[in-house]
Amino acid sequence: MKLTHIDDNGRAKMVDVGEKEDTQRIAVAGASIQMAAETLSMIKEGKMKKGDVLSVAQVAGIMGVKRTSELIPMCHNILISGVEMNFRIDEEKSMIHIEATVKTIGKTGVEMEALQGVSIAALTIYDMCKAIDKNMVIFNIRLIKKTGGKSGTYIRGGECIEG
Repeated sequence: MKLTHIDDNGRAKMVDVGEKEDTQRIAVAGASIQMAAETLSMIKEGKMKKGDVLSVAQVAGIMGVKRTSELIPMCHNILISGVEMNFRIDEEKSMIHIEATVKTIGKTGVEMEALQGVSIAALTIYDMCKAIDKNMVIFNIRLIKKTGGKSGTYIRGGECIEG
């Protein structure tokens, strides 16, 4: 398999997507953050001094999606048509599971945007809670599903580790 971001001289390049067809493209990514039970309780009860943690993380995740091409060198600037950020609290494992669904109609996919969205959301949760819990762990950042484009549909196989 040939890497598309490497030129004939072995140097990095941005792939030319100009000849590709516009198609609807959707990517879903996930991440998890584990924390102390007390930290999770404070988030749920809205008692964090910095504010509503999940609301801020939701906005941060959306902002992260929109700025992906500014931070990942070979990513194209993509017109995003929609972003959904969802959070699921897992009290048994003292975790928050984050999921981003990103949509576009264009010539290249939005996998990196979805991955960045969940990463930024998780980092925002960490930032807002680090004063009381520096032992939080962000993990299992992964692509769950993608549709559209020449390569078609991808659905992650196997079980994902959630803690």
